[in-house]
Amino acid sequence: MFELNDLRQTRFFQDVFEEGKKEGKQEVFEEAKQEGKQEVFEEAKQEAKLEVIPQLLAFGLSIEQIAQGLGLDEQVVRQAAQPKS
Repeated sequence: MFELNDLRQTRFFQDVFEEGKKEGKQEVFEEAKQEGKQEVFEEAKQEAKLEVIPQLLAFGLSIEQIAQGLGLDEQVVRQAAQPKS
């Protein structure tokens, strides 16, 4: 069975991760941690998880796999997977 650790080894995941870093998300994480703003850090981390859900679905992972891998409730994943209007 395809697990999250397997996904992390794929070129797709690595490209998506690098793209996120280029957009400055990693800087936000590090800055928030250094300044002791745990709440800001957690919000940014949650936002990043939600943003990657459509890409993980496109990669073929199920709602359940994504929820388990990201540590999110399945309902949260379903909501994030719905197209924005």
